[in-house]
Amino acid sequence: MRWRPKRPARTPDVLYRVFPLLPGAAPTEPGGALFVPRLLQGLGRHDGPDRYGALYASTVPGSAAAERIQAFRGRVLRDDHLRRPDGSRLALVRIDDGGLDGSIDLDEPRELARRRLRPSRVATGDRTVTQRLAIDLFEEGVPGFAWWSTIEASWSNVTLFAERAVPSLRVDGDPEPLTLHSPSVREAADAVGIRLAG
Repeated sequence: MRWRPKRPARTPDVLYRVFPLLPGAAPTEPGGALFVPRLLQGLGRHDGPDRYGALYASTVPGSAAAERIQAFRGRVLRDDHLRRPDGSRLALVRIDDGGLDGSIDLDEPRELARRRLRPSRVATGDRTVTQRLAIDLFEEGVPGFAWWSTIEASWSNVTLFAERAVPSLRVDGDPEPLTLHSPSVREAADAVGIRLAG
């Protein structure tokens, strides 16, 4: 009999999402951690608002923050940039996705080979390519997929098809309103070359 190492018990996977928090909002309502503003989507990397809502998250807090603040490259990020005119404030939330099954990982070479996908097609900035890829995956019936961040390749980002995935997600703790002192904001600013005010 061959010896096999004992596998540790599976711990719930944790995703991080930065979203505009409205105090008191339920998770799936506007201003909530799992709300997807489908009517405002269409320009994002994997958007397909006529078919699904795209919920973007990351396995790294800094990556989730970097996706939100990268537009400030070459500028100074101030605290008011983390607030929105509607009174919401960008916040970081932990999401337990341990109940989600069937997602695929496009950072896995075998997955790319099976789909005859080149890495450059996954990481391109051409939205016609990345949105078509997401629609194809949606039509396969998967709840979502992981891909490497174009900001830092060691970061893993996740796109979930909201209508399929949200029922299996659980908000893990209270959202953390972001400030210039938040570790995730500092990590993100360092990664994308943004100076922080003060």
